[in-house]
Amino acid sequence: MSSLYLHIPFCFKKCPYCDFFSRVGSPEQLEEYVELLNLDIRILQQKFPHNSPLETIFFGGGTPSLLSAEQIGSLLNNVKGTFDIADNAEITLEANPGTVSLGQLKGYRQAGVNRLSLGIQSLNDKHLQLLGRIHTADQAQDCVLAARAAGFNNLSLDLMFALPDQDLSSLEEDLSLLLELRPEHISLYGLSFEEGTEFSVRRQRGELTTCGESLYADQYRLLHERMNVAGFEHYEISNFARPGYRCRHNQVYWRRQGCLALGCGAHSFVADGWGERWHVPPDMSAYRQKLQNGQVVCELLESFDRQGAMTEIVYLALRTADGLSRKRFRRQFGSFPEELFPDAFRHQAERLKLVDDSWRYDLQGWLLYDHLISAFL
Repeated sequence: MSSLYLHIPFCFKKCPYCDFFSRVGSPEQLEEYVELLNLDIRILQQKFPHNSPLETIFFGGGTPSLLSAEQIGSLLNNVKGTFDIADNAEITLEANPGTVSLGQLKGYRQAGVNRLSLGIQSLNDKHLQLLGRIHTADQAQDCVLAARAAGFNNLSLDLMFALPDQDLSSLEEDLSLLLELRPEHISLYGLSFEEGTEFSVRRQRGELTTCGESLYADQYRLLHERMNVAGFEHYEISNFARPGYRCRHNQVYWRRQGCLALGCGAHSFVADGWGERWHVPPDMSAYRQKLQNGQVVCELLESFDRQGAMTEIVYLALRTADGLSRKRFRRQFGSFPEELFPDAFRHQAERLKLVDDSWRYDLQGWLLYDHLISAFL
């Protein structure tokens, strides 16, 4: 395994659309959590002995930028002493505008973080207020400038679309402002109303309207076209990168490679055999108690058989522009994918294209991805 994920399940404020495991945290809770993570690092390494240096590290959340530069530095020093870190490792920290200062960003950079993922979501103050974000459009732009001043030359910016009452012109204006910030990477996510979130409740009450399918498709095509013109590669359903700036950590997931994960609510994937998925239950009290007792906190969530491994490889690969390699699939499973999933390939001949010996969805296929991929599941 060459990758490590650290989950920081604390936020300044819970966003009304978010269904990830997170909670509002005090400085004292954050300090305690860092201590728990440092225990977790040692115990996880004993559970899954690791010899090769880590190629990618990702601090996700929640809002990892609630941690100080000193806390991030202590975690990275512990990781380096326990797992080792490759000289050219990609080390990403998710950060939200409104939670970081120039001095803090400089501290992250000095601690070893070399890639920032900024949760901008919109550069329209009306939309930011609707989404429950704590920053303004001006603060988001200032955060990008501060990140550059701190020495970051690899920035990923998040933008949401398909917002209530958002038309094409409003989205195009948002994207134009984002592109003016000249990021290396952009992630574009359509708003969804996940069960249990405040947005889901408000939609049921009739307070929020969902974006219609036709408008959603038009917005997605607009984003694809504008990003291509701007020189970005659309390399995964929701992700765009300038040449050489794909997110290496996320590609580990999409290629179904091993990744260990630390923290309450985190998920690991062990690629041995047909693969195993482990998770840490989202229970902070149990997480604390087990670690303080020197116990392993992760539990086996799923053990894959051959069929499950094949299905997941197809599911993940077809999300990407690289697609599903026929040769690699046959090396793993003894047959080409179209031989093992004949009905699915036959019924999707219009959307699945064979390019350079890899099966790939066209843009319309990505728009219909959830529907089309069900034929393989």
